[in-house]
Amino acid sequence: MSGMDTRTATIAVLVENEAGVLARVIGLFSGRGYNIDSLTVAPVDDEGRLSRITVVTSGTEMVIEQIKAQLDRLVPVHKVADLTVEGPHLVRELALIKVVGTGDHRVEALRLADAFRARVVDATTESFVFEMTGNADKIDAFCALMRPLGLAEICRTGAVAIARGTRQMAL
Repeated sequence: MSGMDTRTATIAVLVENEAGVLARVIGLFSGRGYNIDSLTVAPVDDEGRLSRITVVTSGTEMVIEQIKAQLDRLVPVHKVADLTVEGPHLVRELALIKVVGTGDHRVEALRLADAFRARVVDATTESFVFEMTGNADKIDAFCALMRPLGLAEICRTGAVAIARGTRQMAL
């Protein structure tokens, strides 16, 4: 890969769960003009001391290395892992997708939902709300197929990611 090629990176950051940490992480990106494609954060230990932030971003190899180094220097950060290059990993999103329609459109929406393993979590005579988990491409594809059938609203969590096998971020 040449120096100007860009790539997408899924970066997991283990941090102290304290006020202002997320703002500092976001500030690191915005202050340098780096884009965040997806961001999720939640506590990950029993005591609520640690949170895991998953950031999906893109840039040249040099930019991504800078991002990782700068994240690693933030005081409440325990560990930074670029799951994209460290080995096999799983990435999932959760989406709630509302489709409004009647007649044949309802039947087709249900058929496609079944094919995509989307679950109906709410239904009225004129609408469905589907719950779906998967990678971003799967969710994008499902939403594209729902557009002509009455796609009304989408709510997505953003990516969460974890290494496969025994590799782990220590708690």
